[in-house]
Amino acid sequence: MPGMFSYSKTAVERAMKIQEVILRAMARKITWWQAAEILGFSDRHLRRIRERYEEFGYESMFDKRRGRPSPKRVPFATVEKVLALYGEKYFDLNVRHFHEKLGEQHAMELSYTWVKSVLQGAGLVARQRQRMLIGGIISRAIGSTINRVAKT
Repeated sequence: MPGMFSYSKTAVERAMKIQEVILRAMARKITWWQAAEILGFSDRHLRRIRERYEEFGYESMFDKRRGRPSPKRVPFATVEKVLALYGEKYFDLNVRHFHEKLGEQHAMELSYTWVKSVLQGAGLVARQRQRMLIGGIISRAIGSTINRVAKT
């Protein structure tokens, strides 16, 4: 097959696994729902893959975006500007208020989640502490040492 050698070994193995599971489902050895479970896809996504496989064959199993940056990628200059604004001017605001300032005063329409992950990745804001489930009670991993008991 032309073009197959331009893909990594991992990509070829992944495509072969998807093809094998789809062929089993087409032969009615497993259900489509089971095929989706095996591959870790939703039913809807597997239907799309199946339709693409029926139309274009084995080559459709490969990711065509390989090596291309995301079209939604935020420019590096914007990332630098956001980090500089937070570090120099808005260091005393929490992420939610900083996100609002970016939109209102700097005309930067970025998602809250993106702003939060960039600030956390740069170490400018703390990540949320992980919670643990202890005896049916949710308590913080780095929290109070008070022993709480649920009353029944």
